[in-house]
Amino acid sequence: MYDETLILDKEIKDSFQVKKLTQSVFGEADVISVTYNRVLIIHEGKGTLIIDDNEFDIEGSEVFVISKGQVFSFSYQTKWSGFEISFGDCFWEKAPSSASNCKLLLFNDAALHQRLSLKEKDFYELNAICEILLKESISNDYPNKLDAMAAYLKILMIKLANAAPAFQESLDDFDNQIYRRFLELVNKQYNQMHDVSYYADQLMVTPRKLSEISKKKSGKGAKEIIAGQVIAESKRQLQFSAKTIKEIAYQLSFSTPEQFSHFFKKQTNTSPLDYRKIFVNIGR
Repeated sequence: MYDETLILDKEIKDSFQVKKLTQSVFGEADVISVTYNRVLIIHEGKGTLIIDDNEFDIEGSEVFVISKGQVFSFSYQTKWSGFEISFGDCFWEKAPSSASNCKLLLFNDAALHQRLSLKEKDFYELNAICEILLKESISNDYPNKLDAMAAYLKILMIKLANAAPAFQESLDDFDNQIYRRFLELVNKQYNQMHDVSYYADQLMVTPRKLSEISKKKSGKGAKEIIAGQVIAESKRQLQFSAKTIKEIAYQLSFSTPEQFSHFFKKQTNTSPLDYRKIFVNIGR
């Protein structure tokens, strides 16, 4: 549970940053509202990473994917070693377009692949790429330096995407294409459209087919994925904004505050008001 003050990501030069951490210990930290997508490649560590309201015990030899819009913090005295890579969309645009599918899969609904446990071979390959990225980022500027770093980031995304469950089959598989496009649409329109049938129409498949594909790729039906996005944003607004429940309901395209409250309680077993009361500080 969060009871700290919410702060926004600090601006980073060129919308890209790579940091190497060695036995870094986190004290009482503020909760970060993510402006830049993040990849945490953790070699070893002990403690807890809290993303939105989900807690993950840090074990090592793992990767955490945090998408912009999410919030995260570390529990007191968490300690870990590894790499932290942050990048914004304007930096990603420099990456070759062939890597876009990988980014879409990983970050359009990061909650589906928030934590990736990697095989030893894959982990060492990722570590080598991170070392190169770090070396490039601290080197003197030269023509097309950012393009070179974006190319290495592309390789990193491809390696990560192949570790995600939905990439166990061919990238050109029809179901994978539909699934990736579905995640992209939900990521952009979940605050306006909640119906599976709307997304199915956009993708020119039946609602049943879309749900079957979604279940196959993620273990969750299409309705669950849409609801998951809406609930995640609802919780962030209730926890970290001073907006009224009525304002949040209309922002998320519910017809009435009562409809929103019913939906929220059905998904979380608590009312929006009771959920908000859990948290002492509401940051801005």
